[in-house]
Amino acid sequence: MRRYSAMDRLLMRLSQNLATKPPPADAPSALPGHNENTDAPALDPQARRLSANLMRVNHAGEVAAQGLYHGQAITAHEEPIREQLLKAADEEQAHLQWCEQRLRELDDRPSVFRPFWYGASMAMGAVAGLLGDKWSLGFVAETEAQVSEHLDQHISRLPEQDQRSRNILQAMQADEERHGREAKDSGGLPLPEFVRKTMRGVAQVMKQTAFRI
Repeated sequence: MRRYSAMDRLLMRLSQNLATKPPPADAPSALPGHNENTDAPALDPQARRLSANLMRVNHAGEVAAQGLYHGQAITAHEEPIREQLLKAADEEQAHLQWCEQRLRELDDRPSVFRPFWYGASMAMGAVAGLLGDKWSLGFVAETEAQVSEHLDQHISRLPEQDQRSRNILQAMQADEERHGREAKDSGGLPLPEFVRKTMRGVAQVMKQTAFRI
C-alpha cells in the first residue's frame, strides 16, 4: 500500500475542498451522545430554526478551520509542524460531518458562502505560516480559544430540548481546547492584541452572515 507524505495528503485535501466537497473521513463518525434507539425530541418551528441557524454557523466555522489548517500546513517551515497541523485538520473532519448531519436532520443546509469561508481562511492560514512555525502555532492556540468561547455562547443559546445539537457542540469544544493546548505546548507564541481583535472581528462577520445564509 502506498504511503502518502504530508504534502501528498495536503494536496489531496486541497483538491477536495476547493471542489467545495468535504474530505471524506476514514470512517463514519457517529453523532456524539446519539442513541439510535432513542428518538430526538421534536422541535417546534421556532426552535428548529434557531438550532439550524446556530449549526450553520458552526458548520461554517469548521469549513474555515479546514482552510486555516491547510493554509498553515502549506507554508509550515518544519515537517513535524506540518504533520501536527494536518493531524488536527483530519480530526476536525468529524466536526464537519457532525454539523452537516445535524443540519440535514433539521431540514436545513450549509452556508452558501462555504467556498469563500474555505478560500479566505486558507489565505489567512498561509500568511500565518509564513511568519514562522511558532507564530503559526500561536495563531492556532488563539483561534481555538476564541472558538471555545463561541461554542460556549451557542451551547447556552440552543433550545433547551435540543440535546442532540448540544452534545455535538460540547464534543467539538473538548477537541478545540485540546488542539489549543497542543499548539501552546509545541511552542506557540502569544499573538499581539491587535491581531486577536482583528481575528474576532473577522469571525464576527462570518458568524453573522452564516447565521442567515
